[in-house]
Amino acid sequence: MSSTSVLSQPSFDRAVPAVEVSCLRKDFRRREGLRLRLRCVSALKPVTFSIERGECVAILGQNGSGKSTLVRLLSTLLLEDGGTARIFGHDVFREPRRVQRLINRVSVEASFFKRLSAFENLSYAARFYGLRRRETNAAIPRMLERVGFPLERATGPMEDLSRGMQQKVALARALLTTPALLLLDEPTTGLDPRSKLEVQDFIREVRRVHDATVLLCTHDLNEAEQLADRVGILHRGELLCLAPPDELKHRYQAETLEEAFFSATGIALGEDEEVSE
Repeated sequence: MSSTSVLSQPSFDRAVPAVEVSCLRKDFRRREGLRLRLRCVSALKPVTFSIERGECVAILGQNGSGKSTLVRLLSTLLLEDGGTARIFGHDVFREPRRVQRLINRVSVEASFFKRLSAFENLSYAARFYGLRRRETNAAIPRMLERVGFPLERATGPMEDLSRGMQQKVALARALLTTPALLLLDEPTTGLDPRSKLEVQDFIREVRRVHDATVLLCTHDLNEAEQLADRVGILHRGELLCLAPPDELKHRYQAETLEEAFFSATGIALGEDEEVSE
């Protein structure tokens, strides 16, 4: 049994990409004006890309650029308005149950049963993935410690925990099952510097030990450059590019990834997009 998880991954055909996205699109409708007329807003314009098995791809973008929309689509939480998405060959929208068994999602807005404890929430998630009680009783404390969560807080209600502490529980929940595809939406937001480094090290470990594939959506350029094999820039719902960090810097004649991001989008890192995710 690995020290990282109690659940092993299923085997896949390595010729099949971990993620295949083709012309994927999502629109939302907003009420605007005095008469509250509905207006269609493109949160994600037709996006096409693929991720190979074991690869880590980071998607950079401001708040509102479409990052969370992309993650929600791939994690079966939203239905598409066009295009296709496949996870290890399975159609995300036609085979959601199969896809859900292969992925885990960590979001900056992690959802829990707030009146239950961290231990109870993790136990519930483990049952969903078919883990036995005996396995999870030993694994849960180990996972919590690995992400820097104090075990003495594990039996108190989640609603009493800070946002950063809840984020650590969300990471432990995702890593407990060693998903074949880890969808990370701002995974280190709200964490202290030490915990942030621990989480980044753990992501590397999960990739190395379990050959996990990672899609990391972030606005942290250093995090993206340190963890990702390729980096994409998402701007107003459009994927402008996807390439290794050094290639992006060369393409935009930039010395840093931040300069490349600015050259590609024309906006500074502190600004937000207009389109809501």
